[in-house]
Amino acid sequence: MRTDPNHFRATRLLRMLGYIWRCFYSSCLRFWLKWFLRLLTGRCELQRVCARCRTGARRTAQIEYSLRSSKSRVLRAALSLKENDLDDRLAQIIQEKRIKEQKDPTFKLNLRQCLLQINGYNELFEEVEELRRQVFDSENEEHEHMLLKLWDLLMPSVKLESRITKQWGNIGFQGDDPKTDFRGMGMLGLANLLFFSENHTDAARQVVSHAGHPRLGYSYAIVGINLTEMAYSLMKSDALKLHFYNTVSGKPQMQHFHHFYCYLAYEFDKFWLEEEPESIMEFNRYREKFHDKVKGQLQMPEVRLVMTADQEK
Repeated sequence: MRTDPNHFRATRLLRMLGYIWRCFYSSCLRFWLKWFLRLLTGRCELQRVCARCRTGARRTAQIEYSLRSSKSRVLRAALSLKENDLDDRLAQIIQEKRIKEQKDPTFKLNLRQCLLQINGYNELFEEVEELRRQVFDSENEEHEHMLLKLWDLLMPSVKLESRITKQWGNIGFQGDDPKTDFRGMGMLGLANLLFFSENHTDAARQVVSHAGHPRLGYSYAIVGINLTEMAYSLMKSDALKLHFYNTVSGKPQMQHFHHFYCYLAYEFDKFWLEEEPESIMEFNRYREKFHDKVKGQLQMPEVRLVMTADQEK
């Protein structure tokens, strides 16, 4: 199919104009607009955002943008701090922006919540990354206990004959020893699988039964680890920010990442069965299709991708 040169030139022109506008706005117009609104309302941009936006992604994302775009080192530094330093930084921001707390008594509390969410997201990713880098060690009793517990939760009526056995294939591992399948995502992959099985046991068993379908079946554990990689990549690219800002009122924890994984595991199973692929050989294509669907949802300002009790029925 030939490309229309006029359409191509028009697209390039629009992109160039958009780039020029963004540069002009960020370097000049935005400053004067903020100055005028401060003069008009008596409030700085941070106060205006907190006042007009309710708790959630709309408020926190706009606060994050305002801090990142600020020429003030004090404000920009608020995007990379530890929880112990939070109150000191809040006091510095209030002093920097000459905010009178008596006239805006809720501002400090609202900004504090936003900073907890913003910096908590960064800290959580560091924790997720650390778990991903942790290699499964068969000599580690905790690691072995987690793996065996996964089997007991998913296959309660079947006894594992030995630690290394072809039985692992019944829940979707590739070889006789599952440790080789955790190389890509490390202990993060096992932690995700176990969390889903512990907290949504009936749903996890249901998904395992679907994975054993004679025509539409797939390798449950391998696909689960693949979905761990998807969740990890989405978090690394900041695509999970709006979801976390809407679902966690303060500092997000590892359990919140696990809960998002549970959503992926359950929804991918439904997606796979609805799409009815010709064979497992088409996994990559449908995996990308599912990824694009989730990524599109994550761009919605009110996004909340969580499993509910109704989903498990």
